Amino acid sequence: MTVLITEENAGVLKEVSGMAEKLLPDAEVLCFGSSLEALAKAREQEIDIALLGTGMAELSGLNLGQYLKELYPFVNLIYLSENREDAYEAMQQHASGYLIKPATKEGMRQELDSLRYPAEQKNRKRVFAQTFGNFDLFVDGKPVAFKYSRTKEMVALLVNNRGAQTTNGEIIASLWEDEGDPETKASYLRNLRQDLQNTLSSLKLTGIILKQRGSLAIAADRIECDLYDWLAKKKDSKYQYLGDYMNQYSWSEYLHAELDEISYAMEDE
Repeated sequence: MTVLITEENAGVLKEVSGMAEKLLPDAEVLCFGSSLEALAKAREQEIDIALLGTGMAELSGLNLGQYLKELYPFVNLIYLSENREDAYEAMQQHASGYLIKPATKEGMRQELDSLRYPAEQKNRKRVFAQTFGNFDLFVDGKPVAFKYSRTKEMVALLVNNRGAQTTNGEIIASLWEDEGDPETKASYLRNLRQDLQNTLSSLKLTGIILKQRGSLAIAADRIECDLYDWLAKKKDSKYQYLGDYMNQYSWSEYLHAELDEISYAMEDE
C-alpha cells in the first residue's frame, strides 16, 4: 500500500506522516511539501491513499485530488484543512474522508478504518484477460473495444508472452507474418500503439502496458488472466484449460501445444 501526503507546513507534514507510519506500519509513505512534485510522483507510482492539505500554493489539494482521481479512480482521498469550507467540494469528489487540523491520531485512525475503497476491494484487478477459447480483454467486466482489430491481437500477443518484453519486430512478425511492405507495417504498428494508449487512457488505466524503447510488455501482476492462474495453480485454479487457447490467432499454436502437454501430464498424476 502506498500513502501520499502533501502539506506545505513542514511541521504538520512531519506530524501527519508520523501518525500515518504508526497506523499503517506496512505502507510506503511518500511526503511532499509541493503538490506539483507529488503529482509527478503519482504519475510514476500508483497511490492507494492520499492525505492532502487543501491550502497548497502551487496546486490546491482539491485540484490535486481531482488529478489523482483521474489517474487512479479507486484512490482514497482524505483532505486536511483548517476549516470546513472545502468539505462540500470534497464530498462532490466522493472523497474518503476530511480532517480538520490539527489532525489527531484517533481522527486519522477513524478515517483509515472506514476507507471508501478498502484494500481488499482495491486488490480486485480491473482487467481480465480471457485466453481459453477466443481471446478477449475485459475492463470492469466489459469487453474493451479497440479502434483496430489488430490492436486487440497485439494485446493478446503480449498476454501470451506473459510479461516478457516483446520487440516491435516480434510484434510485426506475429501479426503480419510475411504480408506487405516492412515500412508500411512499421507505420501501422505505430497506429496500433497509439490506439492502445488512447483506449487505456480513456478507461483510466495506467501501468498495464510496460514500455521500453522499441518493445512492449504486459504487466502480468496487474491483470487477472485465466492462463496465468491455471499455470500457477493447475487443478486448484478456478479456470480450467479444456484444449482451446486463443483460437483466432495462428501464432498461439506454440504455447497451445505446450498447454496440451501440461494438461496431459496433469491427467497422468
